[in-house]
Amino acid sequence: MVASEFPLPDVGEGLTEAEIVTWRVAPGDTITVNQVLVEIETAKSLVELPSPFAGTVQELLVDEGATVEVGTPIIRVSSAAGSIDLQAPVTDESAWVGPTDTNEHTPRATAAAGAAGAAGGVAAAASATPAPAPATPAEAAEAEDKPGAVLVGYGSAGGHATSRRRRPAPLPTPDGSAPTATEPSAARPAAPASVPAASASPVIAKPPIRKLAKDLGVQLETVPGTGLAGEITRDDVIRHAQQASVFRNIETPEWPTDREERIPVKGVRKAIAKAMVESAFTAPHVSVFSDVNATRTMEFVKRLKASPTFAGVRVSPLLVMAKAVIWAVRRNPTVNSSWTDKEIIVRHYVNLGIAAATPRGLIVPNIKDAEKLSLLELAQALEQMTLTARDGKTQPAEMSGGTITITNLGSFGMDTGTPILNPGEVGIVALGAIKQKPWVVDGEVRPAFVTTVGASFDHRVVDGDVASRFTADIAAVLEEPALLLD
Repeated sequence: MVASEFPLPDVGEGLTEAEIVTWRVAPGDTITVNQVLVEIETAKSLVELPSPFAGTVQELLVDEGATVEVGTPIIRVSSAAGSIDLQAPVTDESAWVGPTDTNEHTPRATAAAGAAGAAGGVAAAASATPAPAPATPAEAAEAEDKPGAVLVGYGSAGGHATSRRRRPAPLPTPDGSAPTATEPSAARPAAPASVPAASASPVIAKPPIRKLAKDLGVQLETVPGTGLAGEITRDDVIRHAQQASVFRNIETPEWPTDREERIPVKGVRKAIAKAMVESAFTAPHVSVFSDVNATRTMEFVKRLKASPTFAGVRVSPLLVMAKAVIWAVRRNPTVNSSWTDKEIIVRHYVNLGIAAATPRGLIVPNIKDAEKLSLLELAQALEQMTLTARDGKTQPAEMSGGTITITNLGSFGMDTGTPILNPGEVGIVALGAIKQKPWVVDGEVRPAFVTTVGASFDHRVVDGDVASRFTADIAAVLEEPALLLD
């Protein structure tokens, strides 16, 4: 029997420490290749560390809640077959990713596949675990608005012996259609035990809509249907779930018995605080705002939802906003720069960041080379980003290298704000809530869907005229999406 110790690896981005959140194994357990050993929290993400070898757990060397430096031994494992050098760097990704993985083409797995050594192995194994997203694009679109993690730009764990079980996404059938997938009963919350007695008429909803409502914890009896003959549509359920998410604190809780609560500043919260202070007190911020008649954007979104091309893909005004930002960047490239004290680096590509509010705090994943994506591809990327953020599995590589950011304050009902720049960037755009308001057209007051676009810039790089033109360009697209055809 030979024992070896497993040191905490660097899971990417040169991180130096991490907190041990949850052990998934105990002394005496027999572990297999790719079995999740422990869940750790770094300054950027929550990561599951899988085992690259099989053996028996002898001892857990670090307690849950402890923060340890990279390289610190955290577990001792023995093997009767011979030495298992857990300290040796893993250079072959296949040693980390199990042969049954069917989700290797997800953004998480793609990002992880690019990492090298032990860090790349850990990231690949952690991200290659089948995501809890529905198997088909249609189901993925339906599940997007699940409460728990609101993508600020978008409306409101797997492995052996893990309590959060996930099913692999089934492969498409030969004709290209997506197969019907079934799901273990333990993977989703149980349906409501009772139906409100006030329900006076039967609920009209198709099976996929009923499944969506179940997944989102929405009682269909409380949802007003806007479809034909009062049928409840997917948008009805999603809208109801969004409202419940935004106003989830509508009930005022009792005061706690303790007079004070002390929350340790660590992990993501510590990283957020450090980044925001550095950004606010390093870059001289300047902000501009523009009210926009977004009626044609709302009409455009409605047409996209009805288009067979976008069937099963979540479409929202954010999609138009994202495309508008990319278009405006091309016309005003300075806003897509970075400042180094010695030079200004203007990027001729767009890694579009979308601020995401998750239970663990604010994160900003970004879509790499977004300028190369079609409208459909961009919609799919936004959807995948949402699911990844909601699952808490956004990897460090997905949050690095951003060039400009969007934050959707409108998802919380806010009209606008003065966002702080994401460190390393010189521009951030805020999209406010889109509401029906009076709007003057040719001297007449008419109802219109109105929103406010706000933007903050690093004044060392972006002058007032550039900031104004850039914001005006975004507003122009929201007022007339046909400009995207330019």
